[in-house]
Amino acid sequence: MQIRDLPYPDPGVPDVRSGPRFLYWLGRNQLGGQLKSLSWGLLHQCGVAGLPLGVGLAVQAVVDRSGSRLAVAAGLIALLGVAVALGDTMLHRTAVTNWITAAARVQQLLARKTAELGSALTRRVAAGEVVAVSTGDVEKIGWFVEALSRFAAAALTLVVVCVGLMVYQPALGIVVAIGVPVLALAVLPLLPKATRRADAQREKAGKATELASDTVAGLRVLRGIGGEDLFLGRYRSASQEVRKAAVRSARMWALISAVQVLLPGLLLITVVVYGAKLTLDGRIAVGELVTVYSAVTLLLYPLRHFEEIAMAYSFSRPSAKRTARVLALERTAYAPGDPAASVAEEPPAGDLYDPATGLLAPAGRFTAVVCGDPDMAGVLAERLGGHATTDTATTTGEAAQPSALLGGVALDDLPLITARGAVLVQDKDPVLLSGTLSELLDVPASGNVAAADALEAAHCDDVLAALAQASTDSTDDPMRTRITERGRSLSGGQRQRLALARSLVTDPEVLVLDEPTSAVDSHTEARVAAGVKRLRTGRTTVVFASSPLLLDQADRVVLVHEGAVAAVGVHRELLHTDTRYRAVVTRESADEDAVDAASAASTRAMAHADVPVLEEIEESA
Repeated sequence: MQIRDLPYPDPGVPDVRSGPRFLYWLGRNQLGGQLKSLSWGLLHQCGVAGLPLGVGLAVQAVVDRSGSRLAVAAGLIALLGVAVALGDTMLHRTAVTNWITAAARVQQLLARKTAELGSALTRRVAAGEVVAVSTGDVEKIGWFVEALSRFAAAALTLVVVCVGLMVYQPALGIVVAIGVPVLALAVLPLLPKATRRADAQREKAGKATELASDTVAGLRVLRGIGGEDLFLGRYRSASQEVRKAAVRSARMWALISAVQVLLPGLLLITVVVYGAKLTLDGRIAVGELVTVYSAVTLLLYPLRHFEEIAMAYSFSRPSAKRTARVLALERTAYAPGDPAASVAEEPPAGDLYDPATGLLAPAGRFTAVVCGDPDMAGVLAERLGGHATTDTATTTGEAAQPSALLGGVALDDLPLITARGAVLVQDKDPVLLSGTLSELLDVPASGNVAAADALEAAHCDDVLAALAQASTDSTDDPMRTRITERGRSLSGGQRQRLALARSLVTDPEVLVLDEPTSAVDSHTEARVAAGVKRLRTGRTTVVFASSPLLLDQADRVVLVHEGAVAAVGVHRELLHTDTRYRAVVTRESADEDAVDAASAASTRAMAHADVPVLEEIEESA
């Protein structure tokens, strides 16, 4: 796989049983790239390791005053220099390719999982953790994949050099062959402790990232309630914990680095002392001593890769564990990567029913749902769309909730593409991507609803006027005006109505809207409610709202209280007959109802008591 071939047609089905298994799966799927990188790494490092031989031959040729052998040595050094340059260039190229392609594979897997779970993902995993996995963790996993081939090349090079030195000069070669494995394995007792400290640092850093992401996401709310100082203090404390953990981890890696410098230095001193003695005794030539000394000196370079792979693994293992945990989340009964999960079936039709609450939305009707608990409304809206996962209970400890049914068919049992095509859910905080208005409304749709009709139903006249005024095009066409990321150039109500228009354009069989007009004024809300009802005639529409203007447009209103359907009717009827419904819609409290009832009873009692009192006063007069 080359960078130009990205993205992958299919990133595959990952092994998410554990972090190490995920790393092994990732490396196995890049076996071709790893072998290429290994080959170029061997060429590079063997070229570097071979330079001492050329230098030793050149020194011995000068000592022996042999011009021909000096020329041969120079040619050998030049050839090895070309091998080093070519191997280093291609090693860097292939290793970075492995890094980028591994990161791209992980990001594609995360994107696929995000699309599969939808908004249910952030209810099961903190948004900050998702951000950490898709950014920092992806880079660390890529680092390990990239360093793996360099480490393998370094290990093979050490074996080749040790064997070569034993053949070239057995007396010194045996010393090197014994010393090099000791150098390579000397840091092993320190690695578990260094890994634990690195894991602790990564865990604290992940929590700090989650806290920062969640704080930024709720910054406006924090300012409104004056909670900035509180969360700033929490983040300051979390960041200090990360700093302390990083210092403790750095101390261990510094110790490992020191060992990697000290022990090779001792080996080098041993080789020089022993080699000088052998030279003085006439057992080896000066050129042979220079060759062995240079080879041991250059062995420090491949030994560095042992430290790097240890660091890369210790940092990538917790990252791979978090990534595997996110990728292990499942939405449906289909196994991840099952071909049936991506093949559309004929979408079911009929009534939408939630067995957990008893909520029924008849086919082709406009149903409004009133919930006293806004969080319950969001969960119910997601479950009606088949976005809530069936295994939520395994992670939250709550009782398992049955899937919503469409025409008697469980949405969680449908392939993802079929469920998404049958039911569309717009949550209370929809996201607008950057692009033109035309691109925003260019979504998979039935083709029965034109963009102009959807914009009219969502009452986007002022939005179109604002976009036309901001247009840089000579035609002042609002459809060609670019909308900034998340629609930051628009007001909250304008963003909300554009998102509603986008949902109306898709014209799904079932449309579920969670508070679609919470950010608009009452006059606009009334027009939007009428427009949605008119455009969705004959289609199943479910709206979660507590606004009387929206509820009055509904064919059927359902009150969900304490997780179950408590009343069904029309808005005006429920307003007069159900105190719980009236309390939610009119924002009246139970105490206010009691005071009103007591006041009315007192007034009636006084009215009855006034008659004899007046008669008594008249008689005394």
